[in-house]
Amino acid sequence: MTATSGDDDLLEVTSADELRELLGEVGSRSVTKEWPSLHPYHRSWIENAPFFVLATAGVDGSCDASPKGDPAGSVLVLDDRTIVLPERPGNRRADGYLNVLTNPHVGLLFVVPGRGETLRVNGRARIVRDAPYFDRLVVRGHRPSLALHVDIEQVFFHCSKAFKRAGLWDPSTWGDPAELPGPAALSKDVAGATASMAELEAHYGPSYEARLYG
Repeated sequence: MTATSGDDDLLEVTSADELRELLGEVGSRSVTKEWPSLHPYHRSWIENAPFFVLATAGVDGSCDASPKGDPAGSVLVLDDRTIVLPERPGNRRADGYLNVLTNPHVGLLFVVPGRGETLRVNGRARIVRDAPYFDRLVVRGHRPSLALHVDIEQVFFHCSKAFKRAGLWDPSTWGDPAELPGPAALSKDVAGATASMAELEAHYGPSYEARLYG
């Protein structure tokens, strides 16, 4: 255990043995819950999850985690070893896709509203621009221009401790969202948008949802 440079009061963990000493040994159920393919419960969870996070890393080690959302059932389960993630209109940065081009390893975390458990899926991804199953990926008339074809290597459920600690689904813990800046302010003050606040408020107003798949 060593102090980091410039932060003499911080003690850094520098070995796996030291980390295991602090955390303790892995419980047996944490090991046996891991599957190399989808159990029927895993399939059901994915098919009922309207939201997931896609984690990728570039060949240089730089990382990205991107939120993805669609109506439940939009992630296509091809079989017990393969899922397909459709692309939807976004900011076109393509950070995760660029990472996949050099490092195919991906991590996914599927979230079902109201449930504290989450499902982690790890595997290798390929970017596909068309395939026979693309017609099954259409949502609100939007046929994706590409998709991630993920070959599954590891699947397991996370327990609900994190969501319970956060009180994520408990409205009494949410505070007042009006205290946080809205999308127009974020665009103006953080992203440097040149449009006026009135124009930005109109852009992110009621018509914004109508353009989600446009």
